[in-house]
Amino acid sequence: MNNTVVQCDHIRRTYENEVALAGICLEVGSEEIFGLIGPDGAGKTSLFRILATLILPDSGTASVLGFDVNHEFAAIRKSIGYMPGRFSLYQDLTVVENLRFYASVFGVNIAENYELIRSIYEPLKPFCNRRAGKLSGGMKQKLALACALIHRPRLIILDEPTTGVDAISRKEFWDHLTDLKTTGMTILVSTPYMDEAQRCDRLALIQKGEFLSQGTPAEIKKNFQGSLFSLVCSDQYLALQILRKHPSVKTVYAFGHSLHLTLINEADALRIKQDLVNQYVTNLTMVRVEPGMEDCFMQKMTHKPQE
Repeated sequence: MNNTVVQCDHIRRTYENEVALAGICLEVGSEEIFGLIGPDGAGKTSLFRILATLILPDSGTASVLGFDVNHEFAAIRKSIGYMPGRFSLYQDLTVVENLRFYASVFGVNIAENYELIRSIYEPLKPFCNRRAGKLSGGMKQKLALACALIHRPRLIILDEPTTGVDAISRKEFWDHLTDLKTTGMTILVSTPYMDEAQRCDRLALIQKGEFLSQGTPAEIKKNFQGSLFSLVCSDQYLALQILRKHPSVKTVYAFGHSLHLTLINEADALRIKQDLVNQYVTNLTMVRVEPGMEDCFMQKMTHKPQE
């Protein structure tokens, strides 16, 4: 990939006897939104903390903007913005005091880069004299992003920035990321929300410190194997127990108020429906559906991760 911003080669990190990262290889290009998608404990934060030069890998190599994370951490810290998963600004400082502090740390004047953060900071203006600790979750999120951007970094690393935030604030936040990309910025973001994966240019599904799959959202969904069906019925629990033992069903799991099942052969769908009816599962609707990111993740978890 040309204009590589982030390069990881077999990064490994352990905590005592727990493996957090098991040989991660990653390449992120300039001006793209790259998402790291996975549940809590998958290894997302450990990888981001290595790239932000907050911890060292046990083995492997990594570079950010051409600088080695082990030896050139000062240059990296000047060139990136980092927003950790937990709100890390000064709770007792006001909104404007936090912004001024971070601007001073990087030796810039707020006015220099105000255009970059205008759309993010304007909603905070009415609360500029309110202490950061008294802000709502969505407002804290905006302030943290503004502070991470005040020195106009070439790369921003955002660790689950929308966790615990309402749906409207989540959408607004991702709209800001799309706008930032148009300024030439590269964005590395992690999230446990599969719907947010659709807004990434490329992404990696991660679980237990290993990448299960990498590619564009369309590529990952295209690689889904088998025929996926959605099943709604009167007794979801009974249907789940039956389908788990059915020879024609490859995988089945609860998906909201329905079940998602992958069939070995699509032609078996009618027989499966009849088998459920014969075992007293009623009000049954079963339709073919296109796989979403959740379905791809669940399927990849049952296969060996990519080398």
